[in-house]
Amino acid sequence: MSDPPQLGAVPQRIAVDPEQVRRLIADQFPQWADLPVQPVVNGGWDNWTFHLGSRMSVRLPSASEYALAVEKEHRWLPALAPRLPLPVPAPLAKGEPGAGYPYSWSIYQWLDGEAASTDRIADPVRFAADLAGFLAALQSVDTTDGPRPGQHNWYRGGTLRTYDGKAQRALTALDGRVDIDLAREIWKGALDASWDGAESWFHGDIASGNLLLNDGQLAAVIDFGTCGVGDPACDLAIAWTLLTADGRQTFRERLSVDDATWTRGRGWALWKTLVTCAYSLGDADEPAGDAPRVLGEIFAEYAAGAATKPTP
Repeated sequence: MSDPPQLGAVPQRIAVDPEQVRRLIADQFPQWADLPVQPVVNGGWDNWTFHLGSRMSVRLPSASEYALAVEKEHRWLPALAPRLPLPVPAPLAKGEPGAGYPYSWSIYQWLDGEAASTDRIADPVRFAADLAGFLAALQSVDTTDGPRPGQHNWYRGGTLRTYDGKAQRALTALDGRVDIDLAREIWKGALDASWDGAESWFHGDIASGNLLLNDGQLAAVIDFGTCGVGDPACDLAIAWTLLTADGRQTFRERLSVDDATWTRGRGWALWKTLVTCAYSLGDADEPAGDAPRVLGEIFAEYAAGAATKPTP
């Protein structure tokens, strides 16, 4: 088996302004031309997102690599939605290049809610159980003809070894700032944890910004641009990045996650956190933002698990 592809440089994003979106709407969907267009605050990285009226959103890929997901979402979201226990985005129309914008784009039904965060989740254990229930339903959907890992989703659902180069560079950058020996041990264990090859659907980016809350409870799951069919371990990273210790236990039990899959899931969380820590090194050469806290969660949970294992 050949080595997996290494991910290249960060995609070159293009800017999109509201007037450009108004021209696209007027040219291609004149029935909505009179509706106001307003940018969505913190609308994401992969797509530029705009309100269209009060009940729709416009999503325009910010780079050619992200545009690969447009056709996939229009094909598969209508098939997935009836089988899931929470609302997901409903595509209403697919736009074509125009008005100086070079990619296909989408109009969706707007879903209300605020991005999940630890201080806004009303009941962390219930939230974890609800999220696990959503993922269990997603994993149960028939995988026939589903999109396998590839450039369209940055190889989510494939082997973690795709990300080894970036992880190793992050480890080098963080040497002396975090427990590199422990991080390497966890990373190696994740790389070595085998997958049995039983494919299932996965979301690919279960992160706080893609989990919407209403009244502190999980209300919708958005942004399926990285979804596909393969190893679902990538969807477990949220257990360390957002869930509490009690929520993490409930999440794992509800999904009946075996040790190897849990280990790979921890690896997905570690990879992203290491890269984020390395990227956010500030003037004091210390990681900034939430990544150090997440890294602490990963280290503590791993150490606690190791401490409870019987000595050979």
